[in-house]
Amino acid sequence: MRARTVIGGAIALLLLGAGSSPAAFAQDALQPYQLVRSLQLVQDRIAGGDHAALPMQAKLLEMIDARMRDANAEDFKEPKNFRALLVYGMSGGNPVTVAAAASRAVTDPQSLAIAKGVVAYLSGQPAQAIEMLKPIDPMSVPADLGAFLALVKGSLLAADDPSAALALLDEARLLSPGTLVEEAALRRSVGIAAAQGDAARFALASTQYVASFLYSPYASQFADAFVSGVITLHMAISQDKIADITSMMDPEREKVIYLRIARRAAIDGMTELSAFASAKAELGRNGDGNRDDPRTQLYSSLSTMTSANVDEVRAKLGKIDRGKLSQGDRDLLDAAQAVAGEVMAPVKAAANAGPKPATVAKSDEAKSATEASADPANADLPPVEGAIPDKPAVAASDPPVAASDPPVAASDQAKDTPSPPAVPQPAQASAETPASTPAPIDAAPVVQASAPATTDAQDPIDAAVTSTRRQLDQIDQLLGAAPK
Repeated sequence: MRARTVIGGAIALLLLGAGSSPAAFAQDALQPYQLVRSLQLVQDRIAGGDHAALPMQAKLLEMIDARMRDANAEDFKEPKNFRALLVYGMSGGNPVTVAAAASRAVTDPQSLAIAKGVVAYLSGQPAQAIEMLKPIDPMSVPADLGAFLALVKGSLLAADDPSAALALLDEARLLSPGTLVEEAALRRSVGIAAAQGDAARFALASTQYVASFLYSPYASQFADAFVSGVITLHMAISQDKIADITSMMDPEREKVIYLRIARRAAIDGMTELSAFASAKAELGRNGDGNRDDPRTQLYSSLSTMTSANVDEVRAKLGKIDRGKLSQGDRDLLDAAQAVAGEVMAPVKAAANAGPKPATVAKSDEAKSATEASADPANADLPPVEGAIPDKPAVAASDPPVAASDPPVAASDQAKDTPSPPAVPQPAQASAETPASTPAPIDAAPVVQASAPATTDAQDPIDAAVTSTRRQLDQIDQLLGAAPK
């Protein structure tokens, strides 16, 4: 009942003060702690999904800023008003106002230290803020201040001491349940737990967030953290657990989450996870299908493409309506079609080509290498900023070199080794790194971590898939973070 009275008073203030100066009106009406309490109630409504309260929050912040600027030392003799100043600062307030008001206050050293830490935090000085706030236990101060203090400290320590950060975020939730403080603490816990590799904590925080704050205006940030966490923890979190969490969402949000997971997993080569998420997005809630969505068709094709079904997948990709895809997904579609084309090319060549004699002239080998690098399947690939094509140690089509053969000079080796499919380079990158410059003799060959070990007799299809996978990794640099 008291909460409704305070929030009703805040709304009345906003209506009556719309045509007058906020500073003069607020100064005569309410004490600083009353204004800040109204702000907290509005923010809690926002966390619960009341987006219409966002303009009210902006107006209240304006009124509080004016009231704090005019506050004098007498006002801050009331401890509740000084705590309100600190809470206002940690709720998105103006650091200049907080610093000026704190300089006029006469209070205990711990409160002044918190004020200095808050100002440093708001001013983008995390190291100084940690130094000022680290000795202060959020559980030792009043709960209205301690909750915000725990949230700020947890955010500051997330990178350097994630375990301590998670403990502080738990304290923030304990001191202020059901509020915007708990919403922010849970949202940040999801990202920290994923970075720590703690699948159980990630799943628990995600479940709690979806259950309480799915309609918060900040839920898009949770979605980003959740999708990234599922990709990071794909070996540690089960598909059943993912399904349990998404089942608490409405059907449209669940579909978007699965589309984003499918896209990221397909790009990263996680075929099992991509197939799972694509199927979930395609089937929809309770069998309500989304089979006509071109995104589900694209991501499911990427997750199921093999040399055995490449004809079927290629046909499916050709039927996708490009006009319904974002630019990033159109680039991904181009890359997928290039992969399918590369897989098909060596199959036909292997069927028609006879075995090469071991004494083929070097000039013929160079000519065939040039023709291979001019593969029209690569001509449609978009340029990749800063990408440098990998140079395989031994081409898949070349015969293995006998152990008794004499060593090959560096200049001859550059002639004999076919170049990989060319990827268009930006003018600046080409000028700085000429493609034709041979590597130094003493330099060790560079092999990507994801590239398979070279064998003496490599299957031509596997070689093509490996090469085009590298191109797909490079093209991924052009893509956006998520489907719209």
